[in-house]
Amino acid sequence: MCQEFINPNYSDCITNLANSIMKYFDLETYHNGIKEVDKILEEKKPNNVIVILYDGMGKNILERALSNNDFLIKNMVKGFSSVAPSTTTAATTSMLSGMNPAEHGWLGWDLYFKDIDKVVTMFLNTIKDTNIKVAEENIAEKYFNYKGIVEKINENGKYYSKKIMPFGAEKYKDINDMMERIITEIKRNDSKKYIYAYYEEPDFIMHKQGSNSRAAINKMKEINEKTEKLCNELSDAVVIVVADHGHKNSKGILLSDYNEFYNLLASDIWIEGRFCSFKVKKGLEEKFKELFKKYFEKDFVLKTRNEIINERILGDGIENKYLIDSIGDFVALAVSDKYFRYCDNSTNFKSMHAGFTEDEMIIPLIIIEK
Repeated sequence: MCQEFINPNYSDCITNLANSIMKYFDLETYHNGIKEVDKILEEKKPNNVIVILYDGMGKNILERALSNNDFLIKNMVKGFSSVAPSTTTAATTSMLSGMNPAEHGWLGWDLYFKDIDKVVTMFLNTIKDTNIKVAEENIAEKYFNYKGIVEKINENGKYYSKKIMPFGAEKYKDINDMMERIITEIKRNDSKKYIYAYYEEPDFIMHKQGSNSRAAINKMKEINEKTEKLCNELSDAVVIVVADHGHKNSKGILLSDYNEFYNLLASDIWIEGRFCSFKVKKGLEEKFKELFKKYFEKDFVLKTRNEIINERILGDGIENKYLIDSIGDFVALAVSDKYFRYCDNSTNFKSMHAGFTEDEMIIPLIIIEK
């Protein structure tokens, strides 16, 4: 088995960054902050705090794409931890809420909902690998509702906060539009402000073309250039640049090719291909473990539901009441370059995340003081 297994560090991860923001804007926190961020905010007391999250831009990937003289590398304070699973659904929700995945429950792209006995794609409200809406109401928001930091700041009334996103009612067009909107929000008034901006690259390109592809490297160079340009136009601001997770070039394992194993499964798989949850037909659990070891042991670490909970792989805090039903009987944690696909219909990407390698788990903490 691959020896590389990077556990999330829940005292120095993206959740803790969110708690530094909460503390600075006088909100009650769930966890400790990041000491480097707390120190800068306390010393500089900026009027404007801006967090820009670039999807998939892990520390190793960024360092391979850029040189030591590039803006983002020069301003990198350190690498720190994503959450588990190291994926957008879990990590951006931790950044938006200040909670660990065990608390907020948004574990991955697809999640099993016991009440309706279906695997649902969380952000799209569809049955997994289809365009079929699971319900008129948003199932993920119904079960895993939370109040985010931006909403709490505005509700509190003392300060101002804004999310800048590529989707929703006020979606921006491209990275240039995103940067312009950040500047517009900064100029809005003189009150203390928190601006959170999310950009879906380089993740999208890396999935399609690979994490070390020319297109992905060019995208990171563009991100570096646009971020530097933005920071040069700001004053009285601290800009924090992070990612939600990194990426790893990966190869899919099609489970339907392993008939004996496939026939033990009671449903489709869920969470993520590299943090993969299995529901096993009753009474066949020992057979499942035996065949898993035979076929997949060198690429994955197999955990039971109880091990996932008890080992705090999803973080500490007050456990979400639906968490236990979301996890399944067993979860496979990726430690090599493999990921699981349930059938021919399933996602087939060149690069993936949600596993436990350094390329996926370690994200950059970049801080620019203006």
